[in-house]
Amino acid sequence: MTSMYDARGRNVACTVIEAGPCVITQVKSEETDGYNALQLGFGDAKVKNTSKPLQGHFDKAKTGPKRKVAEFRDFNIVEKALGDILKVEEVFVVGDKVSAVGTTKGKGFQGVVKRHGFSGVNDATHGQHNRQRAPGSIGASSFPSKVFKGMRMAGRTGGDRVKVKNLEVLKIFPDQNLILVKGAIPGHKGAYVILEK
Repeated sequence: MTSMYDARGRNVACTVIEAGPCVITQVKSEETDGYNALQLGFGDAKVKNTSKPLQGHFDKAKTGPKRKVAEFRDFNIVEKALGDILKVEEVFVVGDKVSAVGTTKGKGFQGVVKRHGFSGVNDATHGQHNRQRAPGSIGASSFPSKVFKGMRMAGRTGGDRVKVKNLEVLKIFPDQNLILVKGAIPGHKGAYVILEK
């Protein structure tokens, strides 16, 4: 993440995303596949780490193995065909609203305060001992004699697929295939995200 000044002189937090160049690895159509879609490949991978079926798939598009492949339904650019390169400026314009889909940072096993925002007992006096970060009651005794599913308790946090919607495109750097998006996106530094218009 970084920040930039907008036209009104305000400092705006933004995220720098490398969004290309992407290679068209497959073109799906209504006749052959039942729906229209473009499959894009991003980032070079080693041949030894790519399975033989995938190597054949990339050879058909006359490109090397790609690290990440994503499909975009009902997304077609008329003058583009299989094996063509798609650049940032051909898809996005400054002012566009985009959605970022990614996997959030994994935080491991966490308690209820960090995981669900519990506040605990505010007052540490009057016989309260170590209650600040405790979950409290989780259910009744003889009935229902179980803990209901979905009860907010401690557990694994993060590592979820998340979509952040309506992020504004602030700036595009066509020569470096970079795009500046207002606000934060899910995932750690260097993580893969999918941008949807």
